[in-house]
Amino acid sequence: MSIVSLNGVTLILAGNRLLDQADWQIQAQERIALVGRNGAGKSTLLKLLQGDLIPDSGQIHQLSGLRIAGLTQEVPITGKESVYHFLVKSLGEVGEVLAQFNELSQQEDMDKLAQCQQKMDNLHAWDLLPKIETMASRLGINITDQMNNLSGGMKRRVLLGAALIATPDLLLLDEPTNHLDIEAIEWLESYLKSFAGNVVVVTHDREFLGQVANRIVEIDRGKLYQHECDYETYLDRRESIRLSEQKQNDLFDKRLAEEEVWIRTGVKARRTRNEGRVRALKALREEYKARRNQVGTVKSLALDVTRSGSMVIEAKQVNFVIANKTIVRDFSLLLTRGDKLGIIGPNGCGKTTLVRLLLGELEPDSGTIKQGTSLNVAYFDQLRRHLQEDQTVMFNVGDGADYVTINGKQKHVASYLREFLFPPERFNQPVSSLSGGERNRLLLAKLFAKPVNLLVMDEPTNDLDIETLELLENMLMEYPGTLILISHDRAFINQVVTSVLVYEEEGQFGEFVGGYDEYRMHRKQQREVAVKAASTKRTNSANKLSFNEQRELSQLPQKIEQLEKKIANLQLQMADPQFYQQDAQLISQVGQQLAKEEALLAVAFARWEALEERQ
Repeated sequence: MSIVSLNGVTLILAGNRLLDQADWQIQAQERIALVGRNGAGKSTLLKLLQGDLIPDSGQIHQLSGLRIAGLTQEVPITGKESVYHFLVKSLGEVGEVLAQFNELSQQEDMDKLAQCQQKMDNLHAWDLLPKIETMASRLGINITDQMNNLSGGMKRRVLLGAALIATPDLLLLDEPTNHLDIEAIEWLESYLKSFAGNVVVVTHDREFLGQVANRIVEIDRGKLYQHECDYETYLDRRESIRLSEQKQNDLFDKRLAEEEVWIRTGVKARRTRNEGRVRALKALREEYKARRNQVGTVKSLALDVTRSGSMVIEAKQVNFVIANKTIVRDFSLLLTRGDKLGIIGPNGCGKTTLVRLLLGELEPDSGTIKQGTSLNVAYFDQLRRHLQEDQTVMFNVGDGADYVTINGKQKHVASYLREFLFPPERFNQPVSSLSGGERNRLLLAKLFAKPVNLLVMDEPTNDLDIETLELLENMLMEYPGTLILISHDRAFINQVVTSVLVYEEEGQFGEFVGGYDEYRMHRKQQREVAVKAASTKRTNSANKLSFNEQRELSQLPQKIEQLEKKIANLQLQMADPQFYQQDAQLISQVGQQLAKEEALLAVAFARWEALEERQ
């Protein structure tokens, strides 16, 4: 059953035909990845589906009563609204009652709280509390914050949480993995795979795309192409389609050239008699003018690399604390020429601060950090501090000069920019007018225009389309210099790095050879060894019960009976209708106590069974 259908939809924005008589049907229970170049119209198409834009022609039909929620790339301007209220307000009346209950729970107005609790009962709102807490916890959201105090990245997490809590029929997600750490991304993958509704997602994260999507829709030159397959199969099909299209275009161009020769050299009387052929030629010309060729591809570039010393960075027993937060404790690292180091960890753990320490931008509290000789460092800055917003694209790449030097050879800035897919009309426009993807391509062009032997990249994959991302991946794999990479893109990390630093606990980073998959395999093996060792220890222990174990076994029935009585009393309290008229903190304490006693009872039963088996 189709829940949304596009029929002959055309959309033109700023003179650019993003959709051209496009057709599409979204069937029930599909998880769709929308793919295409930066600027192809992916985000715009999501806005069409959400009703934020109206097509210039064609029709969009939605199933009656269809509920849609989504995450956009634009961060809204917010006032002094609480994060909790923002998370639940899309739930309508239930959301307002939940927000009121959350606010009253922090006050002492028992009459209003009692009235609110009655509303919670009537609307069955209690069931939503665990879901809200889970979403907030998994996405690293503090529900006590105010929206106007949050960073742009944190606001996007709240927007994502609000969309998930709404549990819509159609979930539209534009780059949901941006600003999430790997743990949160893997949780989101799991959540979406079990989501009962439909999902349309735009993402550059290929691992996420491969895990979530069961259908691919490609937007290319205004048309939508549907592929009922996973991402890997789509990649194989896409290459076959591209080669077929190129072959057809070559045949068309050959035929057009032959007809142009005929019309120029043919006898006038013969042309008059062949009016049909003349009309056919005119039609060929019109078809050629209307044809929208594939956008060029970024060409792999040989990076200009100077030779550094063998030792690039050496850290010994480094300690650093900032704002009462321990970034590293007794940290040591040796980075040698040609190493490619990935740094992985949750948001806020100190990855960027660690890199600044390694580069000498910050001084450690104790320990030593040495940089090697002849280092030429290029820093792909996540905050884009190195781009001059009011200057043109050409000025930023060439630092005001007309030429850049690549591997000892001069190249005009305009020619160099074309290799990064910048059209001529963009050359003299200010950086402030560029999209996120264009900014990242510009920063790549700027970085690779200078000789560099130490690349430092902080989240370089954000806002890159997949093809540009794969180009960067290939360039870094062939790069003979040294690389320090911070990224949450697992596929990118796996392809590029030779080792990873993984945040383990406050101030502690573990170093592992290989990429993210090798780290996960190592951790899995460690857990298996630990479980096996614990099992062996239990097996090797005396089969007979010791004196203390015999005494413990004799006391367990009485202990179990006492726990059961406590649980029964607590359940009796909570069954009383007057119980929920009390202070919210007391209600919470009783609930927590019940959970604790039930856990103790489960442990007691398990221990009793284990001792009984050995007796």
